[in-house]
Amino acid sequence: MAQTQIVLINPKSPTNVGGVMRAAGCYGVSQVWYTGERYGYARKFATDTKQRVDEIPLTALADVACLKQGNTKLVAIEMVDGAEPLPHFQHPEEAVYIFGPEDSSLKRDVLSHCDHVLYIPTHGCMNLAATVNVVLYDRLAKNANTDYSREFLLQNRDTNNRVSV
Repeated sequence: MAQTQIVLINPKSPTNVGGVMRAAGCYGVSQVWYTGERYGYARKFATDTKQRVDEIPLTALADVACLKQGNTKLVAIEMVDGAEPLPHFQHPEEAVYIFGPEDSSLKRDVLSHCDHVLYIPTHGCMNLAATVNVVLYDRLAKNANTDYSREFLLQNRDTNNRVSV
């Protein structure tokens, strides 16, 4: 699958960023960006239990517009009027998924750079890390090249899991 990146707009919770980093590793994300200053202050408290930050760059970003290069599409995830439901969306080959802060919404200046705006049809808003997991799973599930083989399963399960059915 082509390159996938994530942008977290002014994330507040190091726990959520840790969960995002774990999801990024599970779903093959190449880069995680964040804006704002809140995460920088809380970074030492992050809960990235798989230490994905050692494999995937987690970098401060000043402006999302600079990520719009070549065929890369900017895709915002936000429950706003006019957004497209995630189940109906065909993911682009190269995408940057942009997620808003836990305690606010994406602003118009960010949305104005986006090629697509999606929402997940839930009753109310989900937690940031949960939202990232759902979007990345949807991308994986809709990809015709996803490996569903037994070998893939055995190679990627937890080292403490040796159960068979």
